[in-house]
Amino acid sequence: MTDLTKITIRQVGRGDLPALQQIGKTTFIEAFGAANSPANMEKYLSEKFSMEAIAMEVGDPESLFFFAESAGEALGYLKVNFGAAQTEPLPGKSLEIERIYVLADYYGQGVGKLLFNKALDIAGEKAMDVIWLGVWEENPRAIRFYEKNGFKEFGRHKFMLGDDEQIDIMMRLEISMIPNR
Repeated sequence: MTDLTKITIRQVGRGDLPALQQIGKTTFIEAFGAANSPANMEKYLSEKFSMEAIAMEVGDPESLFFFAESAGEALGYLKVNFGAAQTEPLPGKSLEIERIYVLADYYGQGVGKLLFNKALDIAGEKAMDVIWLGVWEENPRAIRFYEKNGFKEFGRHKFMLGDDEQIDIMMRLEISMIPNR
């Protein structure tokens, strides 16, 4: 079991691009590789996790990345977007959780919750009204996590994984509904 008191959350910088690329690819494969074709996975990974794509995302002032680390090793990461960086335009002041990914060895050990809490902290710091995300309809573990944390479905959108059109459930949480916020 992971000792959560030894996990730190820190913002990803330009010097972290290779580590971000590695954990991004690894966690995506662990989460979705078995349910998708190798060709579609490879196409998606080569487009979304190329060094150029990652450098652009990290360089966007309206996107923030954070590592959850223990003993200097990344166990998972978070990406949030606000303003024009959000993947869908939403009315009002909103923050998107685009990615919370954790290495499979750390599933169910609280690492994802630490990253989620960091996203809530950012939403509070930026005085957002809503925090939202898209989650693949075939990912019941993640859907349960978000529902347990107060998110409600408000729509659906298409997501392309390689050549495969998939559906994401769009979920939102009103910041005013979070206790102690």
